[in-house]
Amino acid sequence: MTALLVARTSLRRYLRDRTALFFVVVLPIMVITVIGMTVRGFSEWRVAVVDTRSGALGGQLAADLDSSRSLLVHPMADVAAARMAVRRGEADIAVVIPPGFDAALRAGRTASVTVFADDTNSTQQAALSAVASVVATSSGRVEAAQFTTAEVGGTFAANLLVARSAERRATPITVAARSVDRTRRYLPEGFSYSAPTMLVLFVFINALAGGAAVIESRRLRMYERMLAAPVRVGAVVLGETLCYLALAVLQSVLIVGIGAFAFGVQWGDPLAAGALVLVWALVGTGAGVLSGTVFRTPEQASAIGAPVGIALGMLGGCMWPLEIVPGAMRTLGHLFPHAWAVDAWIGVLSRGEGIGGIARPLGMLALFAAGLIVLAAARLRRTVTA
Repeated sequence: MTALLVARTSLRRYLRDRTALFFVVVLPIMVITVIGMTVRGFSEWRVAVVDTRSGALGGQLAADLDSSRSLLVHPMADVAAARMAVRRGEADIAVVIPPGFDAALRAGRTASVTVFADDTNSTQQAALSAVASVVATSSGRVEAAQFTTAEVGGTFAANLLVARSAERRATPITVAARSVDRTRRYLPEGFSYSAPTMLVLFVFINALAGGAAVIESRRLRMYERMLAAPVRVGAVVLGETLCYLALAVLQSVLIVGIGAFAFGVQWGDPLAAGALVLVWALVGTGAGVLSGTVFRTPEQASAIGAPVGIALGMLGGCMWPLEIVPGAMRTLGHLFPHAWAVDAWIGVLSRGEGIGGIARPLGMLALFAAGLIVLAAARLRRTVTA
């Protein structure tokens, strides 16, 4: 019970520091967003859409383009603005729905949609394929309404509504993608890359920098005051350790939650992901407490802890995949826990492995955590009683 009181007191003191909260909460989310958007790949394309008084069917086509998950639509006022957006790189392609589009389709004639793209640009060609898929779906709906009107009767508008309703009720054909490379050693692109790597990076960095709290407690002689009361040294050590563990778990859960709900990150097998988060939090706990016993001033912990954490993150594959670096650098990176943590996340997120599949990196992380916590506890005990 005494250890829990010590942990609660230290945690409340830490959470009052607005600078610390910025690095724990705000900065990781900002970095995840920037890196996730940078390495997002080509799963979403920017499309400038110009609707030049095309009528109801043209407006519906524009709405269909806007509702596509693979297209990010930017409405434009005129063709010149759309072409300029493509030229400047603000849009991947431009789509122009011409005047009379609605009237032509209702009369059974062919209506053309103009697309501005570069034949030699692979990104624009991929965007064109995505647009063509949406146009084909819309065209099929119109053709069904035209056929029904000609063969069965009724009005085109009524038959179009029936076709749209039937389309919503129909069971679509789904495509299930399965990886044939069970040895893949890269994380997925986008936020599924930035979220786990930044979790590894920032939990460790903030733990090292958070050692300043232990140093501040020493400077204010708080440990001496605690020991003057009926509080054992072991309770103080355990309480401080639990405080750092709570902070590491809190930041990890925050990153996992925001990654899942804000960025759509699929964290894989819950048991494997949960075990990995907990073991990495223990690694951060040991590093944080050890930092508080190694550095002499809070300024040292903040100034040195962050660069050390960033350097270890770089060696461990948090900034780039270790598969692209020489073998000697990969070996060097695996002397530190970050590389093992990234290896485990690759197994969970890229290869769909459960806790058994990541047993080796998880075991190595557990050894790192045990070693750091034992060393940190021994040094903190000596510091408290000094």
